[in-house]
Amino acid sequence: MSLLRLAALADVHGNPIALDAVLADVAARGGADGFLVLGDHAALGPDPVGALQRLTALPGARLTRGNTDRYAVSLDRPPPTPAQVRADPALLSVLVDVAHSFAWTQGVLTGAGWLDRLAALPLETRLTLPDGTRVLGVHASPGRDDGPGVRPGLSDADLRALVAGAGADLVLVGHTHWPVDRTVAGVRVVNVASVGNPTVPGLGAAYVLIEADAGGYRLRFRRVGYDAAAVLAALRRVRHPAAPWIAAHYLGTRPPPWSMASPLPAAWPAAGPG
Repeated sequence: MSLLRLAALADVHGNPIALDAVLADVAARGGADGFLVLGDHAALGPDPVGALQRLTALPGARLTRGNTDRYAVSLDRPPPTPAQVRADPALLSVLVDVAHSFAWTQGVLTGAGWLDRLAALPLETRLTLPDGTRVLGVHASPGRDDGPGVRPGLSDADLRALVAGAGADLVLVGHTHWPVDRTVAGVRVVNVASVGNPTVPGLGAAYVLIEADAGGYRLRFRRVGYDAAAVLAALRRVRHPAAPWIAAHYLGTRPPPWSMASPLPAAWPAAGPG
């Protein structure tokens, strides 16, 4: 009975140092026949082109679009909006950091000839596992590359509404950088967390390994350490205009407000990265 091995990962965010740690972990576990890469590949980190070069060279790679990929190739931007800043001037520094960060990334991608290729990425990818399980890979939730996404604390009703009409038995997402593994209305929904910008306690680059054959599939969360100091040094070396703001994410000092009391999946690695 042949075994299909897939690695599902998301939110590399221009951090090939963390990505290399994940790829080494995949190789140490026997490699993968394919990679499902669920958006937010290039923006924020110090090396957007290096991240894209590695991802597109992976065997059987299927890349989808994330919201920051869209921001990096367009004039779309995340909050805060100018109207929100007028209502709350304290948000001005965030608006400036966001504007600088995406303008810098857009310039790097344009100069390296990646802009059109990133803009052409599909919203989602689909495949069928050997046992007939229908898989949907998308960045935030079915049909969306942005929005609140799949995060802890969602009610069953809210999660059911997100995946209604997905046409899949297993939905794989990223976007919120927090692992989730839940089943609603017969659909298993798995957030694979983040490679390049983790927010979970202990940080560590995260991904999911899927092993499948005609008898079913097995899913394992993986978390590996990487040299965060080298990433911070790279931000300084390239003179990233939003380096202090981005560094706070890498250091874990700006977690999402809902994360501090959020549960981790039972299968999440418990003792440090690895």
